[in-house]
Amino acid sequence: MAEITQPKQENWWDAFPAPRAKCGEVTSDELYQMFDDMDIKPELRPFLLVDGGTIKTSINLPAQSFYQTRKTLLDLCERAGIQKVIFYCGASNGRGPRCANWMQDYIDDVAKFGHKTKLQVLVLKGGIKSWVKDFEGSMMDGFEEKYWEQFK
Repeated sequence: MAEITQPKQENWWDAFPAPRAKCGEVTSDELYQMFDDMDIKPELRPFLLVDGGTIKTSINLPAQSFYQTRKTLLDLCERAGIQKVIFYCGASNGRGPRCANWMQDYIDDVAKFGHKTKLQVLVLKGGIKSWVKDFEGSMMDGFEEKYWEQFK
């Protein structure tokens, strides 16, 4: 009897080029300070957070479809005067950094054709888990303390 082999299961990100860039990081403390600065100058909105929407003001851009939306995100950030876009995920060792690096790749690629931008792309060091460890539910939407206890 012939042996049946299952096709190799690919990761969703295998459908896209491997990121070339390696983005810098911002700590939870530094991000918290950015929020404080916004309270002092409410008209100032210098950064955008990208994830599943757990930290206040974050937008959800699913990683599986992010690669195709890089141009749109750059256009929106430039029109809104955003200076930093900060990506994160659970621990910022998978989806968040991958998307950040793809975004930086796009910025680097369009720069070769004369499109210069001041947008800085960063990763939240340690991701949402680090944020919760440092600040618990502070500035989080839908914080469920019982769920996050497992990560303390």
